[in-house]
Amino acid sequence: MRRSQIRIGGASGYWGDSPTATAQLLAAQNLDFLVFDYLAEVTMSILARARSKDARAGYAKDFVDVVLRQNLPEIAHQRVRVVANAGGVNPQACADAVRAMIAEMELDLSVAVVHGDDLMDRATDLNPTEMFTAEPFPAADRLFSVNAYLGAFPIAQALDAGADIVITGRCVDSAVTLGACIHAFGWKPEDHDLLAAGTLAGHILECGTQATGGNFTDWASVASSLDTIGYPICTLNADGEAEISKPEGTGGLVSIGTVAEQMLYEIGDPQAYIVADVVCDFSEVKVHAVAENVVRLTGARGSAATDNYKVSATYLDGWRAGTTTTFYGSHTAAKAQAFCDAVFSRARMDLRAANLADFTETSVEVLGGGSQMGDAAMAQAAQEVVVKYAARHPDKAGLDIFLRAASGMGLSAPPGLSGFFGTRARPSPLVRLFSFLMAKDKVPLKIELDGERMAAPVASGTPFEPANLSRPSPPPEPAAPSEPVTVALEQLAWGRSGDKGDTANIGIIARHPDALPYLWAQLTEAGVAARFAHVLDGDVARYFLPGPGAINFVLTRTLGGGGVASLRNDALGKGFAQVLLQTPITVPQNLIERLS
Repeated sequence: MRRSQIRIGGASGYWGDSPTATAQLLAAQNLDFLVFDYLAEVTMSILARARSKDARAGYAKDFVDVVLRQNLPEIAHQRVRVVANAGGVNPQACADAVRAMIAEMELDLSVAVVHGDDLMDRATDLNPTEMFTAEPFPAADRLFSVNAYLGAFPIAQALDAGADIVITGRCVDSAVTLGACIHAFGWKPEDHDLLAAGTLAGHILECGTQATGGNFTDWASVASSLDTIGYPICTLNADGEAEISKPEGTGGLVSIGTVAEQMLYEIGDPQAYIVADVVCDFSEVKVHAVAENVVRLTGARGSAATDNYKVSATYLDGWRAGTTTTFYGSHTAAKAQAFCDAVFSRARMDLRAANLADFTETSVEVLGGGSQMGDAAMAQAAQEVVVKYAARHPDKAGLDIFLRAASGMGLSAPPGLSGFFGTRARPSPLVRLFSFLMAKDKVPLKIELDGERMAAPVASGTPFEPANLSRPSPPPEPAAPSEPVTVALEQLAWGRSGDKGDTANIGIIARHPDALPYLWAQLTEAGVAARFAHVLDGDVARYFLPGPGAINFVLTRTLGGGGVASLRNDALGKGFAQVLLQTPITVPQNLIERLS
């Protein structure tokens, strides 16, 4: 029976999110679905290594052993249905563990598994080039994982078949939400606008409390209640209208700012947000506050899905190691740099003595000395700094030498060295991401429901041509203000930044519509590139979103490889918005008065 409205709770934003989220959302007593997002590329490589050691491992065990162990009876009592990509690289083992727990608790729940995303057993037959760099496919013995980003229709099919709990491997993060919508409302592949609306709802939920005050520009407004922050709830109508809220009595905040920031988080071209089921256009989305801690989203648009799945492989590309120490007193940044120079010099002497190659890459970042902000002048005033120094090497033994050299320099360092000492850092695999496209008809999918297997229909699509997009007109050039005042961008806008591999994005949302022309005129691609010259190796693209009154910047090759392939302190670009928000912007004095 089709529904006119459903309520979905976002209970996990990453592997490691608080297990208290599920109990908090269940206490709201009015949910139809709980959705859990656990997976990232780094997570897949970790799970793949776990599976290589134990055939029954490779999934998010805390989903079973902690979250469901504590909450499954209440989930069954309320008849809340669960969709989770906790299966990682071993969704069958995850489902088997859930079924064992259901039997142990004597509950009446059915479990379905979506199969087909894991392409590791076909790796030797694949020979793609990397979709961003055109590099050749890694050798099979270096691969950790190869997984296609599946869509939402197999999830909906499992729910249609009667599953109470659906376990998937790699799927689009928002698909766990969209699958519930397709099942409840009967949306079809050709319902492009509706699928885009459901994807947007899933995008808001997929990072948990980042939609309810976490990572928020106006952090001081929620600082006193972060310990009780509420997890997001989305109320969706069959027409695609969505409202974001949180459980009554919880901390945090749901506002235009918190939701708009999350909407722009980790997106590229806002008119070509491509997922497996639809190509989304978020440029005209309206974000309205309709009640305290309730925000409504309307205006998402979609076009036909592409004919390919995105596939991400992770592979071993050497080893990396790093550690930190602190200096305080005078000339701390110079002391930290001198110390690191000596460490690497000694380590290189030891490498030569061991007949080992030089480091593939080294990194020194003096935190507190301007390395993150790109402001060398900060080093002169810093009286205490943390220095992070790291290296990459083809052989683990080379990094053992590096870490021994660092430890051995402790008594030879400039004065003021200190730190919280304990176990010495150890080398870890340097995991790199390899992304490519694969025709959907080459990725057969199956659904297993309590021992019964059924084939999922072959997904279809059409080639996508971004050149055919009709771009919105940019804001008009503002007149020179008669009473100009220059303030930090943060006073005029909210900002959120994130990563996709080695690419970062920074979403900037105007606090007032009248500020937008000034932001567009002064935040140019060239200006942003100059502001991030200390980390940027690629280009900057700028996109206008008239609906939310926002600008999205995409910075390519700016994260040192991204994820655990990077030696950077901020390999995920989480702080990039904080850097840009310090940019001086000149506006009329009366605009500042309206914002006060």
